[in-house]
Amino acid sequence: MLKNQPISRIPLLDLDRQYQGIRDEILAAIERVCSLQQFVLGPEVEAFEGELAAYLGAGYAVGCASGTDALWLSLAAAGVKSGERVITTPFSFFASASSIVRAGAEPIFVDIDPHTLNLDPQKVRTALENPGQGERAKIKALLPVHLYGQCADMTAFERIASEYGLLLIEDAAQAVGAKWGAKNAGSIGIAAAFSFYPTKNLSAYGDAGIVTTNDPKIALDLRRLRNHGSPERYLHTEFGWNARMDAMQAAVLRVKLRRIDRWTASRRQHAETYNLLLKSAGLFERVLQPLQTSPHAFHVFHQYVIRSQRRDELRAFLKSREIATEVYYPIPLHLQPVFSYLGYKEGDLPEAERASKEVLALPMFPELTQEEIKRVVDTIAEFYR
Repeated sequence: MLKNQPISRIPLLDLDRQYQGIRDEILAAIERVCSLQQFVLGPEVEAFEGELAAYLGAGYAVGCASGTDALWLSLAAAGVKSGERVITTPFSFFASASSIVRAGAEPIFVDIDPHTLNLDPQKVRTALENPGQGERAKIKALLPVHLYGQCADMTAFERIASEYGLLLIEDAAQAVGAKWGAKNAGSIGIAAAFSFYPTKNLSAYGDAGIVTTNDPKIALDLRRLRNHGSPERYLHTEFGWNARMDAMQAAVLRVKLRRIDRWTASRRQHAETYNLLLKSAGLFERVLQPLQTSPHAFHVFHQYVIRSQRRDELRAFLKSREIATEVYYPIPLHLQPVFSYLGYKEGDLPEAERASKEVLALPMFPELTQEEIKRVVDTIAEFYR
């Protein structure tokens, strides 16, 4: 590289590169919606619901306005009620827990597996075996999160849910296309929530979400709850919410769904390249820790995340070299001020707290180049030298 030659920025995510490859199809899909003049729900949403349900191997898919709405709808339609409790992870986006509160229930945070950062089933079992006085009866559901695009241990959670009579609901917001064994994320629990926020591996051009289920009654309840509790126009049989998907987002998602397998293959190849180069540079284990991929999981690498004890210094150094990174997540949920009423304190969930100080997401998107990945790794190596 010539001296004083500007260094091109490597973004965490570059949606423009994706758009340039699908521009004509996207514009045609938007024109189709505009010509039909059906902008909320309607045939475009119904078509996307059917296509995604078929892709995931789920009986039903019900589109909604956001991933957060999808989580609340999943809990409400599954039967979680006021005064009940739901076990979930402290290491996730805020909506994983706030949706529990919105359903009227109380989140119980259980610590994570330090290797995958997903909810630890053994610690969940311990929490269920040793509840506070009278509290076991209030526990209604398990809400594991498929973090970064890797399924939580659903074999273990299915077993726990069966033994304790709990609902099993998947937070699959980051996991379109992920699998646990032969089962797709979104087809395992009684219901599952997906997000199509613009940063997700399957993303809309705005906000959108969907709930999948194999239960026809839950599907019927979902359709009513997302539309003000209305089974038919101007008839309201319960209090629902305005959580409807708009047709423009469905049209965009239908274009992108046709490419999701190819994009996932690219993400998985990029992860392999990162692993190989970081290991070859002598960085793994010596100064960085890789996250583990379970042998039962098909990981879609919504994010590629490493752990570093000098995370903040490393992040600042990468920023100075025009390499974008992100921290998912800097404050575990049990230490968020809004959850102080639950009584958790620092030290209660040490693995989540440690992860929040060490995790760093590196650039990851299908159109990322091998040269860009090499520059990221070379820059990390330069920092540690």
